Amino acid sequence: MKKKIILIIDTEGKGPLWGRVLYEDNLLVDSGKTVSQIETKMKKLLINFHQLKEDKFAFEIQYDISGLFQDKSFLNASVVADRAGISRIMMRQYRMGNKFPTLEKLTKLEKAIKDMGTELKSIKLAKHLSKKRA
Repeated sequence: MKKKIILIIDTEGKGPLWGRVLYEDNLLVDSGKTVSQIETKMKKLLINFHQLKEDKFAFEIQYDISGLFQDKSFLNASVVADRAGISRIMMRQYRMGNKFPTLEKLTKLEKAIKDMGTELKSIKLAKHLSKKRA
């Protein structure tokens, strides 16, 4: 069974994404344009620094609020805030990293995002046959 290692994705403003892993009291940090790129870099760090075997561990990706909205830019922070019952002003503070949500607010945000995902998964688009115009 693979050991799960938490990889937290974060960012500062509109800059690159940052990943951090706390492993055996060592904080490993690196950046990249994509989560996949960060995963690759972190794997190399864990393999080289801690002599872990690649097939013995897997990352569990977790997001800091700012990292989530940077990586998943299709998410509208105002809509998520509204659905979670959190003020848009407070959400803006979370996104900028100026303030951090309580566990209760994090839970509400996560639920709102997952509910949105469930809604999206159930969508079926109507298939219309169009006639070509001559």
